[in-house]
Amino acid sequence: MTKARFSGVLAPVITPFDNNLMPDKDIYVRHCHWLTEQQVGLAVFGTNSEANSLSLEEKSTLLAALIEGGIDPMRLMPGTGSCALPDAIQLTRFAVESGCAGVLMLPPFYYKGVSDDGLYQFYSEVIQRIADPALQIYLYHIPQVTQIPLSIDLIDRLVKAYPDNIAGVKDSSGDWSNTQAMLDRQWPDFRVFCGSESFLLQNMRAGGAGCISATANVNPAAIYSLYANWQESTADEKQAELNTIRDIFQSRPMIPALKSATALCARIPDWHRVRPPLMQLNQDMLKELETALDAAHFNMPGLAD
Repeated sequence: MTKARFSGVLAPVITPFDNNLMPDKDIYVRHCHWLTEQQVGLAVFGTNSEANSLSLEEKSTLLAALIEGGIDPMRLMPGTGSCALPDAIQLTRFAVESGCAGVLMLPPFYYKGVSDDGLYQFYSEVIQRIADPALQIYLYHIPQVTQIPLSIDLIDRLVKAYPDNIAGVKDSSGDWSNTQAMLDRQWPDFRVFCGSESFLLQNMRAGGAGCISATANVNPAAIYSLYANWQESTADEKQAELNTIRDIFQSRPMIPALKSATALCARIPDWHRVRPPLMQLNQDMLKELETALDAAHFNMPGLAD
């Protein structure tokens, strides 16, 4: 039997760095506990985790620290995609052996213009070499970043070949028609997540599984509330409120803005730090962010406790 598949809201967890630009495990584990207390799952090593600025060893160490720190691995969907097939296999195997409920897998993104056949072979090699029925892959479609789209036909081929291992998709394209096309295929027990809570209500009404969203790092309870109550009369109002907060972060450099908001609410200055080549917000940008968040009555209750 395969594991139960994800639904709900997941955060691609932001990664704290110390003054040597090394991941801070203690702050990281604390933040993940706060997120799970808000009823969201943890898509660690996602785009907004600065995952492609982390080494394989750092990811494995952080994943082990979360589990040792009391995070239920069934709440974890670590990003394990890599340009190098052996790295993708190694981290994916570690996640499966650690009991994680699933993995989120980017396509190998360095070489452009690759064929669906090549992408199919990449995912197929991962599945066959791990050879574990517990492996649950959630495909990660974010073509504006990778420049490597995951076509509907490719997903269809993977689902049919590996129905026990290909569990779902995160569609971060921002193109609702593409998300709708995935939903229309009605693959059995295949979970379709939108990549922003801006599409959450639309996705739920169309039969989707939820969202995996950057701003679930900072606004988790409100996003989960819409997920849990999408059939209620207040759903459209809740969606509008989520959009207001989303727009504040989306109109700025997203990762630095998320980390600065967390730094302010947690009262932990280290949260401002990002790894190069990213740059943290300058003082003018930080002040503008504070002003916008204050005007929206934004807070992160319990984070500083």
